[in-house]
Amino acid sequence: METGDKSVVCIDVGTTNARGWLVSGDVVLARAQTQVGVRDSAREGSATRLRSALKDLIARVCAGAPPPSYVAAAGMITSSLGLAEVAHIEAPAGLEDLARSVERHSFSDVTEFPLYLVPGVRTGPMRTVLDTISNTDVMRGEETLCVGLMGSGLLKGPTTLLNLGSHWKAIRIDERQRIQSSVTTLSGELIHTAQTQTILASAVPRERLAAVDDCWVDAGMQEGRRSGISRALFCVRLLEQKCDGSPEQRLSFLAGVFIGADLDAFMARRALGGDGLVVITGGGALAQAWLRALSRSSIRAAVLSESEVEHGLLEGLKSIVEKSSEYGR
Repeated sequence: METGDKSVVCIDVGTTNARGWLVSGDVVLARAQTQVGVRDSAREGSATRLRSALKDLIARVCAGAPPPSYVAAAGMITSSLGLAEVAHIEAPAGLEDLARSVERHSFSDVTEFPLYLVPGVRTGPMRTVLDTISNTDVMRGEETLCVGLMGSGLLKGPTTLLNLGSHWKAIRIDERQRIQSSVTTLSGELIHTAQTQTILASAVPRERLAAVDDCWVDAGMQEGRRSGISRALFCVRLLEQKCDGSPEQRLSFLAGVFIGADLDAFMARRALGGDGLVVITGGGALAQAWLRALSRSSIRAAVLSESEVEHGLLEGLKSIVEKSSEYGR
C-alpha cells in the first residue's frame, strides 16, 4: 500500500446513517453525511440504496481534491446488509488482530479507489445458540473507535467505553489495550422509534434530546424499575393527557426509562464499574444524563467531545489499515 502524503477517504456506516471524510495527515479536508444506513438495506431487502449513497458520499468529500490513496471503511458496511460481509474476529482483540483481518475489495459501482474493510469483533462463541446467547455480543465500527482512542491516550485499560449511538454498547478494554468484551442494547433505536412511530409521537419532540431535565430522567428511571419498560413508556402518554410537563421534559422521562434499564443490565453483566474510568462517547445530551446516573452509582466517568470522538475514529481507521500492509493486506 502506497500512501505517501496523499489523502485518504474514511467511511463509517451505521444503522441509520453513513459518514465520510477526506483526511490528509491529521487534517480533515472535507466531511459529509447521509441519512442512509443498513436499516434501509434491511427494510428493502437490498443494498442498492446504500451503494448509491456511498458513491455520492465519496464523490462529495473528494470533489475538487487530488485523488486519494484509498478508501478505509468500518461499521455496518462489513455486515451482510452492507457492501461485503467480513467475518468478526474473536475477542480479546487489539490493533494487530484487526489489521491481520482487514480485507481489500474493489467496488466499481461505488468508487474507483481500492476499498479496505475493517472487521468487527465478536464476544463469546462464534456460533450463537440459546444456551450461550447471554454471553454473546458483536460490534462493527466501535472497535475502530476504540483503537483510535487508545492510540491517542484517551482510552486506557482496564476501563470501559460506553458508546451511545443507535445501539448503546458497553465495551471492556483490558490491561493489554485490547477489546475484551462488549454488551449491546437497542436503546438508541428504541428511543427514536418511540418518538416517531408510536402513540408517544405527539407527547415528545421528534428530534434528539437537546437538554436533559435531571428530575424527569430520575423519574423515568424509577418508573422503569418499578413497572418495567413497557408500562413506564405508557406513562409518557398519561403525562401528556394531563399536560404534566413540557414535551422536552417528557422526553427526558422516556430517556430515563432506558438509561435505568441499561445501567442495571450493564452492571449485572459487570460491564461497568470495577477498575478504571467509564469513557462516554456519542449521545449528545444523553451523555450528560448517563454521566450523572453513573456518578450516583459511584462509578467514575468522563464524556469525550465530538471532536475527540471524530479524531479517534479517523485515527483508528487509518492505523488499522496502514498496519494491515505489514500482513500483505
